Amino acid sequence: MTATASASPPAQPLPAAGAGAQARLVTGSIPRHLVGQTLPMIIGVAAVMSIGLVDTYFIGQLGSDALAAISFIFPVSVATTSLGVGVSVGINAVVARALGEGDFAKAARRANFGVAFALACGAAMGAALYLLIDPLFGAMNAPEALMPLIRLYMEPLAIGFPLILLIMGFNGVLRGQGEARRTSVISITYAAANWVLDPILITGAFGIEGFGMAGAAYATVIGWGAGIAMCLYLTRATQLPLDLTLLKDCNLVENARAVTRIGLPAAFSNAINPMGLAILTALVALEGDAAVAGFGAAGRLQSFVIVPLLGLSGAIGAIIGQNWGAGRYDRSREAALYAGGFCVVYGLLVALAMITFGEWFAYLFTRDPAVIAEFALYLQIAAWGYAGFGLLIVGNGIMNAVDRASLALMQSVGRVFLVMLPVALVLRPHWGSSAIFAAELAANLFGAISAIVLVRWVLARPHRPWVEG
Repeated sequence: MTATASASPPAQPLPAAGAGAQARLVTGSIPRHLVGQTLPMIIGVAAVMSIGLVDTYFIGQLGSDALAAISFIFPVSVATTSLGVGVSVGINAVVARALGEGDFAKAARRANFGVAFALACGAAMGAALYLLIDPLFGAMNAPEALMPLIRLYMEPLAIGFPLILLIMGFNGVLRGQGEARRTSVISITYAAANWVLDPILITGAFGIEGFGMAGAAYATVIGWGAGIAMCLYLTRATQLPLDLTLLKDCNLVENARAVTRIGLPAAFSNAINPMGLAILTALVALEGDAAVAGFGAAGRLQSFVIVPLLGLSGAIGAIIGQNWGAGRYDRSREAALYAGGFCVVYGLLVALAMITFGEWFAYLFTRDPAVIAEFALYLQIAAWGYAGFGLLIVGNGIMNAVDRASLALMQSVGRVFLVMLPVALVLRPHWGSSAIFAAELAANLFGAISAIVLVRWVLARPHRPWVEG
């Protein structure tokens, strides 16, 4: 998606609605589409998740205080980014359904509006994040001694935040078209930039003095800039290239409603889970710095091993959305069944591996025996919830795709506020940090059961989604 300019190749003509145009995912083998869309997503998500692991490795070399600081930062950065993911989900869903309906002109209007809308949301969210650093981390019980380190990281990250939202806007358009490979290349681009820059900007290399905690944020923001450059390059030749002149033909209010009807509940649904994680971090902080460091480092590892589940949750929306828009409800149900089966099998296999090799993985981050003990304890308890978490996020992706984002939001709210937090608060005085880890497991088991019930109910009742007026 590149802005129309004399140096750009001419945009491909859009097929007219009803003129035989057909979205790419409404025919062919569902398992093949799932594999074809999910594998590139796995690679892209793995690249993005690796940023956290690489950051943690080099920040860990700055000392235990820096590692504890990044443990507080992690759930906040995930929560704010998850709000942006909601914008991407909304764009993905409305573009996919328009393509499934065969209305490429409407899809193009929504795609271009979505990119502009994502950038505006990023600017507003970045400003809010910058202004709320102190009260936000104060509410998480971050020690005053760690606040200077937290500010060093969060201030430049907040300033650069509109860049990641712009990437998400482009990715929403690409995913809605079924262009998972292109989104993967974009993710790899900004992750690779971060890999290269982290050792240079954090600890110093090649005669360049490192910037410590701030260097990690600088590397991330520069990487986002590289990702945007790749977005502009790769999306020029897609079905829906960037042409901001289409905005003048848009009903901006109706397009905003179409995106936010799904994107707003999806944003909060995505953000509630890391918000719950942030509250758990505050409770873990009451158990000491070793518990926080172990919990945070294990969470970074966990975020990497569940990448295939995250990739599947990102891929399922385009497949379900295009087939739902085309009235192929049987294919939507088939895709949901295959996706759910993968979540269960993969989640249980990975849980066994994490429990078996927990202490070995801990040595990748620290040599502190107390931190290693908390790291391994977390995996022994929480890893059994991986399959449930997969069912939860894939179920959310399915409900978002068929315009039932409000149900996904209610499910996420119930998971965190009716299960996770009550379990943690009731058990912590007796079990210590084990209670917090058990609360996460209970929440994921609830997520699995509720996802199965809701997805079966939603897909059994085809309805006409809200459409552009």
